[in-house]
Amino acid sequence: MSTEIVNEETTPRRPSPAVWGLIAALVVLFAGTFYLLWQVRDLKAQLAEYRQTVDADLLSMREAAEVYSGRAQQDLIALRQQLEEAQKAASSAVGKARTEAQKHAEKLAQDIARRQQALQEQVATEFTQVKQAADQTTARITEVSTDVDKVETQVTQTKAELDQTIADLKRTSGDMGVMSGLIATNAQELAALRELGERNYFEFQLGKTKQAQKVGEISLRLKKADTKRNKFTMDVYADDKRIEKKDKTANEPVQFYVAGARQPYEIVVYQVNRDQIVGYLSTPKVVLTQARGPKLQ
Repeated sequence: MSTEIVNEETTPRRPSPAVWGLIAALVVLFAGTFYLLWQVRDLKAQLAEYRQTVDADLLSMREAAEVYSGRAQQDLIALRQQLEEAQKAASSAVGKARTEAQKHAEKLAQDIARRQQALQEQVATEFTQVKQAADQTTARITEVSTDVDKVETQVTQTKAELDQTIADLKRTSGDMGVMSGLIATNAQELAALRELGERNYFEFQLGKTKQAQKVGEISLRLKKADTKRNKFTMDVYADDKRIEKKDKTANEPVQFYVAGARQPYEIVVYQVNRDQIVGYLSTPKVVLTQARGPKLQ
């Protein structure tokens, strides 16, 4: 790759309308928040409808249990009538007939007791199942309601954090005298810039090496990192040219132009370590080409 040292351009260019982009991003954020809250309200309505359905099912089960209990009660009455008739027959019989009638009456009494016990156990089991189903439904409704409350809390917290991060972003002039857009001084603020979507962002950790490291569509090579003064010197390779950026300060937008770009490319280093720098490259969304017109990156 042939290289030649060129001087940095000093003619200011018109900056991108970042303020309008920020307003548009906030409008999109608020619209997304309102949409999520609308879904939460719809979920609460579905939960209320589900609770009504469960209450109706419980009422039907109770009514069925009452009907079954009434029929069983009629059976018991009929059995008692048979018992009374058997007891009357036993009283009027003599000898062996009386004994047999008495045995039959005792057998009927035992049968009634067994049926009554079985009926009580069955009714108790059904009511236990109904209660368990109601408890499970109530627990599920409570769990879903808790999840909805958590979602609402997370949405509110995330929006507050994003608003605070965007408010903390700063504007400053670059090393070419061109007013920069919003710049990030840490990874969290860089994530907020990505949410705004005004430009393309490429993070890098650049060590001091002999070979240049590719970042986006350009290459960078760290020449010196001064941790005491928080300064660095690097070479920028773009359009087959080498541009030296000497003694630049952390959080200072390092600007340069490439072919087809009306806005400058910017490099922001927010951490200077020993023989290493950490930062990001910011490039315009639209780059003009000679043959095809605007190109969206």
